Amino acid sequence: MRSPFPGFSIVSRVLHECGDMERLLLGILLPGLPVLCSQNDREVQGAASPGGFQVVHWEWHMVQTPYLVAVWILVASLAKIVFHLSRKVTTVVPESCLLIILGLGLGGIVLAIAQRAEFQLEPSMFFLFLLPPIVLDSGYFMPSRLFFDNIGAILMYAVVGTVWNSFATGIALWGVKLLGLMDPHVEAGLMDFLLFGSLISAVDPVAVLAVFEEVHVNETLFIIVFGESLLNDAVTVVLYKVFNSFVEMGPQNVQAADYMKGVGSFFVVSLGGTAVGLVFAFLLALITRFTKRVRIIEPLFIFLIVYLAHLTAEMVSLSSILAVTFCGLCCKKYVEANISNKSRTTVKYTMKTLAGSSETIIFIFLGISAVDTSKWTWDTALVLSTLIFIFVFRAIEKNCPSIWLNLFTAQDVFPSKHDTSVAKRVLCVVLQTCVLNHFRLLPLDKIDQVVMSYGGLRGAVAFALVILLDGSKVKAKDYFVATTIVVVFFTVMFQGLTIKPLVKWLKVKRQDHHKPTLSEELNEHAFDHIMAAVEDIIGHHGYHHWRDK
Repeated sequence: MRSPFPGFSIVSRVLHECGDMERLLLGILLPGLPVLCSQNDREVQGAASPGGFQVVHWEWHMVQTPYLVAVWILVASLAKIVFHLSRKVTTVVPESCLLIILGLGLGGIVLAIAQRAEFQLEPSMFFLFLLPPIVLDSGYFMPSRLFFDNIGAILMYAVVGTVWNSFATGIALWGVKLLGLMDPHVEAGLMDFLLFGSLISAVDPVAVLAVFEEVHVNETLFIIVFGESLLNDAVTVVLYKVFNSFVEMGPQNVQAADYMKGVGSFFVVSLGGTAVGLVFAFLLALITRFTKRVRIIEPLFIFLIVYLAHLTAEMVSLSSILAVTFCGLCCKKYVEANISNKSRTTVKYTMKTLAGSSETIIFIFLGISAVDTSKWTWDTALVLSTLIFIFVFRAIEKNCPSIWLNLFTAQDVFPSKHDTSVAKRVLCVVLQTCVLNHFRLLPLDKIDQVVMSYGGLRGAVAFALVILLDGSKVKAKDYFVATTIVVVFFTVMFQGLTIKPLVKWLKVKRQDHHKPTLSEELNEHAFDHIMAAVEDIIGHHGYHHWRDK
């Protein structure tokens, strides 16, 4: 029997011939189409092939990938518009939480229509295409003065804190396993838990930036938390690669020399990535000096050379995050002086657009990826232990440095209203002695430390790293994936929802939007030059000397 809707006969034949992904996309774009196209139409049109000249052709296979990318970007952009129509919602719920919830809803719809998870956050797509625009935007527009003034605190929290969190979390989870509290099916040894501890310690700059920009904390606290999260990722990826290599080799085959090589690779990969970024920053600054007659290609050079820095670092197995960060951070001062005002405007808005779009897509795909239950297995003890350990060890990390420095400096670097116990001081000395004696930190009180401890949000970096694990080598991969998803959702949604009320309750100093007057700017620059001159006279090359250079 013929369908009462003959206009849909051709489309129904197309639906019959296309694969699941094509039918899914058409079903989303035209929800009533599957109902209007009857099974009789599919049978009739499938049996008879049209002859003669065809005016139009269905060429889905030619545009499938770019079409899907364009549709996802459109959905993400429309979602941001809808969220900001209600100021009451966005002032209470962070945008990242809303995007993850949207991703969960879209993932459920996809799973219901296609009966399987069609779309996932692929690690290669994340590290090669989605993460670079965000890191570039963060590094290029990062206030360099604040960053280098707080470089000691940032490096201490990013390097020492990340190493501490990775080892402490891994060893603690291994202890829980030895106590028999985990499911016997969680087949993981010490090296597996250290590998998991390294990836779960990745504080995601995307999540931190999305939440802390809405909270509007003071500049010093923001730059330390955000700078730590940015460099923390680089350290985490290095630790992840080292432990992953040990797991693939087999813990029983790892020799003492391999451990020494692992320590060496930590510094080579980190410093090498930074060096790559500096080289490309110099190249970019040099090229933009000769673009006065071709202003139209100035923005292209900026994006192209920075992306080449990222790809070059990836090609030689160095830290691409550090390469992009320091390339953007160090080139801006010289590039902005070389390019035209129109190029500056183009670079600014293009960079912000790419970074914002990438953030939105990442959060949506985090929600979509969590729907695929075939890739994760639940263990309550592992999930609860991980949530407890990452919060406790981060709190210890944030409080130990201030106590240690107060113990060994004449002036309290972290002034506190309450004295700390001797046991706590001794614990911090044991944990941080080898690195903290050369670090200089700006004053942060206990309230700031609480906010920093609470701001350790996990995100797409941890998820991408856990997906990259080899299931044949890491037997507990499915359990680690489930735990990572829970940790990401808990930190982004629960901590993201509660951090703004916490900041208000603790009365944290907020960001001052006051624009400095001409007199203030002149005084600031004058004092900088005076301090640099004093350092030259006494022969002490401090940060005033290097800033003046």
